[in-house]
Amino acid sequence: MQRYFLDEMPEDHKITITGDDFHHISRVMRMEPGSHIYIVYPDGRTSICTITEIKESEVAAEVTEWVERSVELPTDIVISTGLVKGDKFDYIIQKGTELGAAGFVPFEASRSVVKWDRKKGVKKTERWQKIAKEAAEQSHRDRIPFVSEPVSLTQVIESGKDYDVLLFAYEETAKVGEMSPFYEAVSGLTEGKRLLIVTGPEGGFSEKEAEQLIKGGFTACALGPRILRAETAPLYVLSAVSFYLELKR
Repeated sequence: MQRYFLDEMPEDHKITITGDDFHHISRVMRMEPGSHIYIVYPDGRTSICTITEIKESEVAAEVTEWVERSVELPTDIVISTGLVKGDKFDYIIQKGTELGAAGFVPFEASRSVVKWDRKKGVKKTERWQKIAKEAAEQSHRDRIPFVSEPVSLTQVIESGKDYDVLLFAYEETAKVGEMSPFYEAVSGLTEGKRLLIVTGPEGGFSEKEAEQLIKGGFTACALGPRILRAETAPLYVLSAVSFYLELKR
């Protein structure tokens, strides 16, 4: 069954779907009255709905049953990544959403090859959010991760006050073989806690940035003994957290 997210709570059990999702249902999937779909509400609840009518510009559906099982990670993991080249951030968003990320915060790092074009910023951020939405539908998530516009590293550090655990992936930590910080952080996560992990761009963090992060309360950590690419590190973090919190038990 296809999954669709509502932007607003309906006043009753009658669902109305418009816009891109209407087009997907009527033109791409060519569904008909009687077809079943998943509907996810803004509060994270999910229901199975039956399409009752397909009109010229909207689809009407009614709730058939509620889905009780949640597939969300028990902790919120937000990924803050230095701006990377090409479509690498698209890849991070897509795969990170599939792996359970709660949100993505790109930042302008001193070693980022890409420079943020603020004139095109709104459209690019909207595109990123659309990628997150489509990935959330595909992976049957109960929520769509947020994607922010790029911020400064200072803003990332300031946002740390809203999280329980603060980490940054630092290759210098991996080079000296110090593997315990990441394990200790993940093993200490419990339901409801929030983790913010900061990963660098292709060139990694400068010494000044590493000092800023440590001063701001972030712990430097290695993600295993190997040096990972900028687009691999966030996915390693999410996979490790999922294994420890969802499979290991």
